[in-house]
Amino acid sequence: MKICIYGAGAVGGLIAGRLAKAGHEISVVARGPHLTAIRKDGLRIRTPDGNISCVPLKASDQPADLGPQDYVFVAVKAQSLPEVAAAIGPLLGPATSIVTAMNGVPWWFFDRLKFGGGKLRLDTLDPAGAIRAALPTGRIVGCVIHLAASTPEPGLISHNMGQRLILGEPGGANTARTRALAAALREAGFAAVESDFIEKEFWVKLLGNISFNPVSALTLSTANRLIADEHVKAYMITIMHECLAIGRAVGVDADIDPEARLDMARKLGVFKTSMLQDMEAGKKLEIDGLLTGTLEIAKKAGVAAPFTESLAGLARLRAESTGQYR
Repeated sequence: MKICIYGAGAVGGLIAGRLAKAGHEISVVARGPHLTAIRKDGLRIRTPDGNISCVPLKASDQPADLGPQDYVFVAVKAQSLPEVAAAIGPLLGPATSIVTAMNGVPWWFFDRLKFGGGKLRLDTLDPAGAIRAALPTGRIVGCVIHLAASTPEPGLISHNMGQRLILGEPGGANTARTRALAAALREAGFAAVESDFIEKEFWVKLLGNISFNPVSALTLSTANRLIADEHVKAYMITIMHECLAIGRAVGVDADIDPEARLDMARKLGVFKTSMLQDMEAGKKLEIDGLLTGTLEIAKKAGVAAPFTESLAGLARLRAESTGQYR
C-alpha cells in the first residue's frame, strides 16, 4: 500500500515506522527539527524494552512532493486541522481514504448518527466548513488509539506501551478499505480490530481524554497521581458521568463504568498525558477537540454538564496565560 502519515509525531511516527518495516510505501508530512532529523537519519523507533531501529522514509513539509496515496493518516491535534485541510489536496486521489487517528470528538461525529438526521454540524470544530470540504465523510475511516508513545527528541519515537487500534467508518458500514487497512496494521504488529460503531469507540476514549488530559495539564501530574488522590479521582469520575450522559443523549452509549475506565489508565502505570506533554513543551493545547466540541454536543442534546464547563474554562485560562490556546 502507498500510505502517507500527515503528522509524524508520537502516534503517527510509530504507525509510519511499523508500516514501513512491514514493506509498505510510506511517506510522512512533518516539519521543523523533526523533519530535518528524519531526512538526515531516518525515523528512529524505540521499543518499550529500549531497542532502537531506524527506518528511512520519504519526508516533506509539502504534500505536493508526495503525490496521491491509497491512505492518508491524519495524526495531528484538532487545532492543526485547518492547516491540514488547506494542504492535503495533493495527497488525495479518486479512491484515497483518510484515516483520522486523533483524540477527541471528530468534526464528522454527527454525519452518520440517527440523532439529528445527519444535518447537525460541530461548528466549534469546523466553523466555516473548510475541514469538511477538504476531508469529506465519504473518505473517512475513524481510528481510535489505545497506546502510549512520545517524541523525546526530533526524529525519535518512543513506543511506551499498548498496541490497540480500533478502525471503523462513520455509521458502521465498513467496507473492504477498512478491512484491508486493519489487516495491514495487524501485519505491522498492532492489535488492530474493526468496529461497527466507531462513534462509540471514540466516546469510550473520550471519557479518559476529557478528564485525565486537562486535569493533568492543570496539576502537572502524571495519571497515576491523579487516580491516587481521592478528591481528584472523584472530580474526574464526575466529569466522566457527564460525558456518559452527553453520549447517551445522542445515541452513543459508551457502556462503561467510570471505574472501569480508570482501570484502563491504571494499567498504563506512570505516564504523562498528551496534553501534559504539550503543556511542558510549550505547544498549543487540544482544548477544543476534547472539551469545546463535547460541550457543543451537550448543548445540542440539552444535557447539563457544569463540571465539564468549569474544567473547560480553567483549562482555557491556564493555556491562554502561557500563549498555548487562542
